[in-house]
Amino acid sequence: MAARSPYFAAEESARGIRPGESPAAALRRILATPGAHQAPCCFDALGARLVERAGFPIGFMGGFCVSAARLGLPDVGLISYGEMVDQGRLINEAVSIPVIGDGDNGYGNSMNIKRTIKGYINAGFAGIMLEDQVAPKACGHTEGRKVIPRDEAIMHIKAAVDARKESGSDIVIVARTDSRQAISFDEALWRVKAFADAGADVLFIDALASVEEMKAFCAVAPEVPKMANMLEGGGKTPILSPAELEKIGFSLVVYPLSLVGVSMRAMQHYLLFSIQASMQDALVAIKDGGVPPPSILPSFQEIKDTLGFNRYYKEEKQYQVDK
Repeated sequence: MAARSPYFAAEESARGIRPGESPAAALRRILATPGAHQAPCCFDALGARLVERAGFPIGFMGGFCVSAARLGLPDVGLISYGEMVDQGRLINEAVSIPVIGDGDNGYGNSMNIKRTIKGYINAGFAGIMLEDQVAPKACGHTEGRKVIPRDEAIMHIKAAVDARKESGSDIVIVARTDSRQAISFDEALWRVKAFADAGADVLFIDALASVEEMKAFCAVAPEVPKMANMLEGGGKTPILSPAELEKIGFSLVVYPLSLVGVSMRAMQHYLLFSIQASMQDALVAIKDGGVPPPSILPSFQEIKDTLGFNRYYKEEKQYQVDK
């Protein structure tokens, strides 16, 4: 499949997509090189442009931050396939680096997943992340996560692989399991191995709780790249530097909250005190191997409170049916 056309042509010296190269081919090339490659999460075209200008070779459009910025709502399955594809198309048109898009749980069954894969390909994404949560999904590192049965989860990855073949694309499929919290760590290891066997290109276990778990994860299907999620401001996974993550065995590391978090803090500070931190400050902190400091980045709990997670949980209970 031909590469999509961003507004500005890629420069010959660019670290991202080279002239004539598809976004997925660029992503595969980058992941094949040594290192734990950093991919800050962006939620709009301007943020993606800043990620590219800061020198990061990969971008990641996160569902949490898109739901926050576009809807002002928590990441609990309220944002739709159409809204994510629309946001992704604008992001991909703005940059010449490969961008991975958060595909949530595929927005339905295997047939929905096939449509999601093809839509993300047409939007210009280099990769798509698919998770094994039930609908409605829950945000990672939060309460209430449940996963679909093993066989169904594997079939979803197979459907994604089939959709890729049907499209003549080489989009990278990032297979995520949330079973570490929903069931057990052993279940999560079993699932990622099965996802690799089904054709996934990158593996990810959400909310790993220790360095020991991270090492055990990277030992599974060692030929398949692993992704780490450095959830800033209070997640369950230890925050490590890219060098430490590479040593463990990770090839890709995402930072889901930095840009949306500092944007929230900047707006709050500007409204109250006429001062502001910047996205550039956050990107510099990540580039230096860390995460933005608390002075410019709200805690994960603060961000959840602002977006109404607790209010959502309280209201949701009114409509629950005892089983």
